[in-house]
Amino acid sequence: MSVSDTRPVWFITGCSTGFGREFALQCLERGLRVVATARRLSNLDGLDAPSERLLKIELDVTDPSAITDAIARTREAFGRIDVLVNNAGYGYLTSAEEGEEAEIRAMFDANVFGLFAMTRAVLPLMRAQRSGTVVNISSIAGLVARAASSYYGASKYAVEGFTSGLHAEVAHLGIRAMAVEPGPFRTDWAGRSLRTTEVGIEDYRQSVGARLSGTAEISGRQQGDPVRAVTAIIEAASSDNPPLHLVLGAYAVDATRERWMQSIKELDTWEAVGRATDFPD
Repeated sequence: MSVSDTRPVWFITGCSTGFGREFALQCLERGLRVVATARRLSNLDGLDAPSERLLKIELDVTDPSAITDAIARTREAFGRIDVLVNNAGYGYLTSAEEGEEAEIRAMFDANVFGLFAMTRAVLPLMRAQRSGTVVNISSIAGLVARAASSYYGASKYAVEGFTSGLHAEVAHLGIRAMAVEPGPFRTDWAGRSLRTTEVGIEDYRQSVGARLSGTAEISGRQQGDPVRAVTAIIEAASSDNPPLHLVLGAYAVDATRERWMQSIKELDTWEAVGRATDFPD
């Protein structure tokens, strides 16, 4: 480890494909130091740079001992972590009624509890540094959950709540937290990475079934460009004042604005009822 090397260190989970892979590539192109992780080391083939700039680690974020080892190896190699990108995770779509317990729990282990564990492991370094940024890759489903996304959306709503709470706890320590809410992007999310339980109940074919069919049809043709998305995230995370929420893609921006406007309208409609529940003065 060179103590004189001041290039920021980015620790990125889920670098096999999609956003994670693009994060590693762009960070290396920018001259940053990168810790690239994946569940299988062979999935990191093709990521090449001198050892003083790239550390490749086999990491399953649902394995606490593997997280501890990865952080220890990073400290030994680079001495610090400036940006943690919690990218590892995947989607599971089905109806709420037909959700399979094992599938739901496995997804939450990766999307939620793995993200929590990674953040807990990195925070001591960032506190000691009095600096750092935690970037949590959420989803538009964490702001606007649609049919078939009840469980996936719930996992991302958990990420949203965690990020907001984390921001309130660590901002005074020089640590920033940012949640990223991408809409449909041209990655493997809707393809081979997506897990589903098909609709078996006729009553859900119009809502959940239609969403599953639409998701399959759009796979590989989504409007969002992963390269531009990752560039935007890196620039936002590297700025002096990163946003708490970074909504990416025209679909996600429009859907978020529409939902927030609906929420304001609903709040206004029911405001008197809500205020009347306090003890009288």
